Amino acid sequence: MPQPLQSNPRREAKLFRNNRSQAIRIPADFELPGDRVTIERDGDRLIIEPVRGKTLLEILRGMEPLEPEDQFPDIDSDLPALRDVNL
Repeated sequence: MPQPLQSNPRREAKLFRNNRSQAIRIPADFELPGDRVTIERDGDRLIIEPVRGKTLLEILRGMEPLEPEDQFPDIDSDLPALRDVNL
């Protein structure tokens, strides 16, 4: 299970080859959440960050509004009447 993101002391990690790519063995106490990361170079440093899923608000902001022709169909009038359900 991933640990909460926090500042850990600096440690060495093992580099190795995976086919034509270089990979790094990340120690368990540096584990990132999820299964995807973004990576960018800053001089000699590599910055690796987890890819976070979009929030509901971000998804809704990206949606186009419904057009009049996209309106929901009328509800059939032959459906049984709604009634309260007592639990």
